[in-house]
Amino acid sequence: MSDAPTTEPCDGCGDPTTDALARVVRLSVDRANIDTQRLCPDCFADWIQRYQDRLGSGPSDADGDTSEIIVD
Repeated sequence: MSDAPTTEPCDGCGDPTTDALARVVRLSVDRANIDTQRLCPDCFADWIQRYQDRLGSGPSDADGDTSEIIVD
């Protein structure tokens, strides 16, 4: 087995990324693997930001009153 780190392309930008710097994002539903992405640090940071904006808590408000209640 070689001690040399492997270099694979980032799935986001295509730049070569060594194993030591790569981040792997896996999406699984009911234990079935739906998607796996190998990302460089910059693309991973972008992915985290998109996740927070779309699915996470999003940007926080200084006053803490960011929740909405909708009643039909």
